[in-house]
Amino acid sequence: MAIKSYKPYTPSRRYMTGLDSSDITAKASVPSLLKKLPRSAGRNHHGRITSRHRQAGAKKTYRIIDFKRNKFNIEATVSAIEYDPYRNCRIALVTYIDGEKRYIIQPSGIKVGDKIMAAESGLDIKPGNAMRMKNIPVGTIIHNVEMKPGKGAQIARSAGGYAQLMGKAERYVVLRLPSGEMRQVLSECMATIGTVGSEDWANIVLGKAGRMRHMGKRPQTRGSAMNPIDHPHGGGEGKTNGSRHPVSPWGMPTKGYKTRKKKASDKLIISRKKGRR
Repeated sequence: MAIKSYKPYTPSRRYMTGLDSSDITAKASVPSLLKKLPRSAGRNHHGRITSRHRQAGAKKTYRIIDFKRNKFNIEATVSAIEYDPYRNCRIALVTYIDGEKRYIIQPSGIKVGDKIMAAESGLDIKPGNAMRMKNIPVGTIIHNVEMKPGKGAQIARSAGGYAQLMGKAERYVVLRLPSGEMRQVLSECMATIGTVGSEDWANIVLGKAGRMRHMGKRPQTRGSAMNPIDHPHGGGEGKTNGSRHPVSPWGMPTKGYKTRKKKASDKLIISRKKGRR
């Protein structure tokens, strides 16, 4: 997949780039795999804003993705590569021998006509095949990784994402996650071979504020531009940094302050992500 640029007939178009859509082979054509999601625009059930800087954005329909890959030992053929407005990667429509159709995240290198399968074990180590991690060789690049058996994938699902299987120990396997974190995951969990496609997505330049609006993101106002009643950084004559470390409007430190809550799964973390202990 390549990055495309635009003829600069306006100032915003001069630096704008996007993903080439030549890899998309079809539009959504399976109504049972489409769903309309309500858009709250950051409001709760009282209509009050609880998540700032959000709006409804462009109209879009959710594609139901098969994150569990639990249709074992039945071969599927990739029927189409499609665009998903809710994701930064492409999705693949696969058709099983029994006629069922499902969406999966497109692994890098997968194209229309390829054959893929999910099974407990015994499959070739090629992109798109899914197995339990206890049966995947050490060193393999994987994505779409479960954290609990049968729950569905939660790790390495975005464009260009992948994890690497570093080792095996009793009931667990050791993974190196995209952040650099080393973590143990139950070996009964499913994972898909290969990396997620659309690797060039990280190099896109939006070019104008309107593209952020289409994604449902509103502008943010600097705290230093507000009044003291609205933000701890506000007020003062002329520009000022507020003589304090950066904080949120409610006084919570915002740079380097750890906000992660303790979880039962923390004991499975071997080492934190890069640059942290």
